[in-house]
Amino acid sequence: MFRVMSRRGLLRAVDSKRIREAIEAAEKQTSGEICVSVAPLFWGNVRRAAEKAFQRLGVSGTKARNGVLFFVVPSRRRFVILGDQGIHEKVGQEFWEAIAAAVSAKFREGNFTGGLVDGIEEVGKQLAAHFPFEGSRDVDELPNEPDIGSN
Repeated sequence: MFRVMSRRGLLRAVDSKRIREAIEAAEKQTSGEICVSVAPLFWGNVRRAAEKAFQRLGVSGTKARNGVLFFVVPSRRRFVILGDQGIHEKVGQEFWEAIAAAVSAKFREGNFTGGLVDGIEEVGKQLAAHFPFEGSRDVDELPNEPDIGSN
């Protein structure tokens, strides 16, 4: 059974401040970019919606093609993690599957924020290993604030 979540409901499902802080901490170690989008209930393919959000949020436009998107639909208990070409070539499909399994475990407990924070931390470690922080040359290419209520 699906339940419709308002923007307020989405904000209760995830702690935007903790997610933003996790993104900021991860991005201090890497030139990579991490985005989170939390969508309301919609009918349709979640992966296609994630791919649209990937484009809309500019994740595909990073200089090194090292952006990652966590796209979550709490009311459908579904999510997609998309990594751009640069990071995917470095970590491979098994990495994404492992991250998805870890995030899923927290989501099954109803802990959307904890799942996202853990996933962001693990993605940040891999981004840092393959795309280290570039000091003063590093530019924060994408907003760290979670995108709440769009799809």
